Amino acid sequence: MIKALLIKIWEAIVSVIPITLIVVAITFTPLVELTLKETVIFCVSALFLILGIALFNLGADRAMTPMGEYVGEGLTKSKKIGVLFAVCFIMGLLITVAEPDLSVLADQVKALIEPTLLIGAVCVGVGAFLLEAVIKMVYRKELAPMLLYFYLMLFAVAALLLENGKGSFMPLAFDSGGVTTGPITVPFIMALGVGISMTIGGRNAGENSFGLIAMCSVGPIIAVLALMLASKGELTYVLPDYSIDANLGYGFWETIIDTVEDVGRSLLLILISFGVLQFTILKLPKRKLLQIFVGISYTFVGLVIFLTSVAVGFMPIGFKIGHELASGGHIPLVIFAFVIGMVTVLAEPAVHVLNRQVEDITGGTVTRKEMTIALSIGVGVSIGLSMVRIIFGFSLLYYLIPGYLISLGLSFFVPKLYTAIAFDSGGVASGPLTSSFILPLAIGACEAVRGTDDIMYSAFGIVAMVAMTPLITIQSLGFKAVLAERMRKRIAMARILSADDAHIIYFDKR
Repeated sequence: MIKALLIKIWEAIVSVIPITLIVVAITFTPLVELTLKETVIFCVSALFLILGIALFNLGADRAMTPMGEYVGEGLTKSKKIGVLFAVCFIMGLLITVAEPDLSVLADQVKALIEPTLLIGAVCVGVGAFLLEAVIKMVYRKELAPMLLYFYLMLFAVAALLLENGKGSFMPLAFDSGGVTTGPITVPFIMALGVGISMTIGGRNAGENSFGLIAMCSVGPIIAVLALMLASKGELTYVLPDYSIDANLGYGFWETIIDTVEDVGRSLLLILISFGVLQFTILKLPKRKLLQIFVGISYTFVGLVIFLTSVAVGFMPIGFKIGHELASGGHIPLVIFAFVIGMVTVLAEPAVHVLNRQVEDITGGTVTRKEMTIALSIGVGVSIGLSMVRIIFGFSLLYYLIPGYLISLGLSFFVPKLYTAIAFDSGGVASGPLTSSFILPLAIGACEAVRGTDDIMYSAFGIVAMVAMTPLITIQSLGFKAVLAERMRKRIAMARILSADDAHIIYFDKR
């Protein structure tokens, strides 16, 4: 256990140190001025962030992933399809309630919309589309046509929102799809997919296990768009208190208590559901149950430390850096956003879970290194482009429509496995650090450039951008692999055809 924890701590150090060094380094330039107190708090928060990520990843390996596999495998083997579908819908609801990044996003817009209402809409969206994804797996339907259909539905509802003069709230809806697939959702749902697909079997069992995260990212967007469309009255955004002192002193303990309550309530819902399945269908031995219980404990402690760290140190510093960079000049803001985006994705806990599972399922065809590079480039580009949108103030759709046209178009030319991995990766890349550091960075920049009144329209949507660009970069890996394979075949055929008769060996039949 100690050895496993040390490995996780080292992985977390490699993930968090780059973003910490970049933030500290920029404080020594004229672009950003952080006080000694702010710098110390940020660095201490980074240390606790490392511990939180390590404990969470250890807990995910020992609890969330096995739970997902046991549920998927056990329900599928029971051959009770109706029970499988019902449980997947309910688990989609409960796991989304447990998602910390959704709570972070809801807390930042609580003056605009009641957090319970927003979280409820997102939960229904995830539950419904997790059910759709499981139906796809059971009946072996292709992912790309389903994604194409649901994204057409999504943009149709977005068009209705624009027609009704509520287009400024559209970025929040798209962000809702990105934050739902985070550190709790990803390990469980991906393992659920593995458990179901491996039990069903078939030639493409590994490929069939991907796509659940992709579907679960679409449902919340449609649900929140519909919620905004149905809302009556004026919705007004109020800027939260991003000062460093807001979460210190009494506020610090209040933050810890709130985090413990949120994480504890969320994990308890999952445990109760798993307990019901254990007594009715799964019947796992005590040894496995003990392992899951210990893993849940690690997950709980890790998430509390992680979320407290980002609330106390990363959220206020992100806001201040965005505000001061935008006040000093636009070019440094875009460059910093690109660089910080490339390293932020490394600190997202769920990214490591996805990369590991992708490498395992594909047998090393898609390596962790390739995934990491593709995700880093994609997220860096997305955050840089988001700052450009804040500077010039144009609609989020100018990015999303071409972006999804390219990504959905690529799905017809690359191996299906790459498409499924890419759309899963889009949801995973936008985790709690994105909503608690990158979003405040964008809000700070927007306040400096465009004022508070335009934040809802221009700053929000950055999480949606983070979720979109990996779809293109990872599918580009698949497109490159297809072209390379064709070139190898052409070269081999050319060598065969160009060989002269002198190289042909004739055998005497006598």
